[in-house]
Amino acid sequence: MLSLMDTVFGRLNLSAPRTGFLHRVDAALALHRSRTRLAALDAHLLEDIGIDQGMAQCEANRPVWDAPTAWMK
Repeated sequence: MLSLMDTVFGRLNLSAPRTGFLHRVDAALALHRSRTRLAALDAHLLEDIGIDQGMAQCEANRPVWDAPTAWMK
């Protein structure tokens, strides 16, 4: 069992996957931020990553629960 000192000094073992409620909320917020930033990119930057404005807006308008399961691991 980990002691309070282990958690305070960062020796917490995070090797197990985080699947709790807070992790899911954090992942959803991160996905929302990512999609919002994608929608804000200009045409030149979108061209650099190989998509157009329509594709970016389509992705940005998807709800946060509509994400591949691999992204949530």
